[in-house]
Amino acid sequence: MDTNFYEQVYEIARLVPKGRVTSYGAIAKSLGAAKSSRMVGHAMAFAGTAHPKVPAHRIVNSTGLLTGKFHFSPPELMEELLAKEGVEVKNDKVVNFKKVFWNPIDEII
Repeated sequence: MDTNFYEQVYEIARLVPKGRVTSYGAIAKSLGAAKSSRMVGHAMAFAGTAHPKVPAHRIVNSTGLLTGKFHFSPPELMEELLAKEGVEVKNDKVVNFKKVFWNPIDEII
């Protein structure tokens, strides 16, 4: 496990505003590792152990699917957390994905 990479992923994930989402690939690109979206996914699988907390529910796949929901207990928790922030989800997919998408490259670089 590359803890330095994981920490960088968590730093970006912590910046995603409430009511917005970003993707594994967007985080990877913002770290200069465009082909490492799977590694970002692996990092997010361990986000529950990170301090300070990581809002892992705000990280989805490139089409807005809640592919990480099985790392939540229960899996429905990911959708519930997004709904509390005003992000609408239907059939495990973020509605208006492009509208609520937060791109780290545009926002922090």
